[in-house]
Amino acid sequence: MVVVLAALAAGVVWGVPRLLERVGVGSSALPWAAPCSVDLGDESVSLSREEARRATTAVALRERGEDPPDVSDIDPAVVERLRKGPVRDAGPSLTCRVSAGDDLAEEEMTDSGLTPRAERVREEMGEVFGEQRLGGFAPGGIDEGHGENSAHYQGRAIDVFYRPVNEENRREGWLLAHWLVAHAAELDIAVVIFDDRIWSVRGSPAGWRDYDSPDPDNEILRHLDHVHVDVRAGG
Repeated sequence: MVVVLAALAAGVVWGVPRLLERVGVGSSALPWAAPCSVDLGDESVSLSREEARRATTAVALRERGEDPPDVSDIDPAVVERLRKGPVRDAGPSLTCRVSAGDDLAEEEMTDSGLTPRAERVREEMGEVFGEQRLGGFAPGGIDEGHGENSAHYQGRAIDVFYRPVNEENRREGWLLAHWLVAHAAELDIAVVIFDDRIWSVRGSPAGWRDYDSPDPDNEILRHLDHVHVDVRAGG
């Protein structure tokens, strides 16, 4: 009986990750697995949260000609996939599983039009990616231009623009989108949307999912020309 149970357990451990890969879900969805994973097309490579942060930061800094952190201990194929994206098409490669705890305090909007958590995201992005074209907030806050109950109206969201919509800018946008997901736990990020795809803390075990735009013909509402990031509300 013990032998049978052990065999069944081994089958689950071996088979479930491969089943997830077949349906497009990374191994990070498994609660006992490493929290992050990178899809290489024919396999999924697991990463610790620290490795994911380091790899995405290294790729972003190299693109700017800056000195990157050491990633010699990370599979070169992972770094290359994060740099170039999927073969023949830009798109999501990295995802992370993040706990959706409700232990954060609610924050008030600051003079910048962002909450302190959102302001920290803006500062951290600037440190790694340099000068960016930002929108979705303004001193004193905004109250129009976005959907009902948008995090933008609470000062919790930032849009980072990559215009015009083309392959080069799509790949640049995915560098940022992956970096945000890798740093989501550290920066209290709740949602990242880009290029018809969405990642959220509460849905993070499922990885990147299709984003249903209210207007399929509008590239702005589909988030084709900008990466949207919002932070947790707290409270």
